[in-house]
Formats: sequence, C-alpha cells, structure tokens
Amino acid sequence: EFKNKIVKEYLDGPLGYTLLAKKYGIPSISPIKKWVHRFKHLGNEGLRRKESKEVYSVHFKLDVIQFMKRTGASYQETAHSFGIREDSIIANWK
Repeated sequence: EFKNKIVKEYLDGPLGYTLLAKKYGIPSISPIKKWVHRFKHLGNEGLRRKESKEVYSVHFKLDVIQFMKRTGASYQETAHSFGIREDSIIANWK
C-alpha cells in the first residue's frame, strides 16, 4: 500500500522523486524510481513483495545473457523482455 501510494502520488501529482523522498523520509530517490518503473511495466503486481524466491534454470539464464549480447539490450530492457522483476539479478548471472 505504501509503494502504491507513492507511485500514485508521483504519477498524479506535481512532486518529483526528490520531493517525494523527502516527504516520506526515504533517504534515496532510487527506490521510488524503481517502484514507478515496475508499476509502469508490471502494474500493481510489480509493487507486490514476492512470497518466495524465484528460481531460474541454467538454460533460462544462458538464454537471457545471450539475448543481451545479441541485441545489445540493457539489463533493464532484458529484464522486461523476460519478465524478471529485478534487473540486477542478470548482472549476477553474467
């Protein structure tokens, strides 16, 4: 609910990332940017905390990395293409 509130306020209101972070006592704008980005691509599902850790096969991981190399896509673009919530996990695989 907290994330939804901030994302909605960002999308509907005049406040940017910095002012929202100050308003809600968030030390960095990074989480807010991430929440807004996830919401735009995944809707409310992107803001929900997963109850269990996602497990990916080695074959899937290799496909993701090969896709990045072949297309030149960023971590974020690749994560969206494969439905991966955290783009930083791809860096760990690489």
